[in-house]
Amino acid sequence: MPDSMAEMLRQDMECEGLLECLHGLKDLDRECFQVLAESDGALTVDEIADRIERERSTAYRSIQRLLNTGLVQKEQINYDQGGYYHVYYPADPDAVADDMQRLLNDWYAQIGTLIQEFRTKYEDTADPVPVDD
Repeated sequence: MPDSMAEMLRQDMECEGLLECLHGLKDLDRECFQVLAESDGALTVDEIADRIERERSTAYRSIQRLLNTGLVQKEQINYDQGGYYHVYYPADPDAVADDMQRLLNDWYAQIGTLIQEFRTKYEDTADPVPVDD
């Protein structure tokens, strides 16, 4: 992840990079999300772990981060004889995109307020730069 906004703007970014940027996700989280997005159906944690070639516990932690951000949804499947398991699938892309747009709008508004506070705080303290005519 770049250290500054200027660095981020100079980088070539893919749309999946928004997941990292807006939600603070790790590369592994992006990989898990990609596996779910490319799957023909919902997957268990074990199936995800197999596809990313990681331990089940590692895949589970990543899936939990994705659930917490709303990028992935979980469904409980009940066995006829009792017991259950969970499967995971990506959230609706339009809902995810709308959520990312809301986050960006909130961030933009907050940054705008901070810029105005900066302007107000320092406009009286700055010495004017003499202009040679």
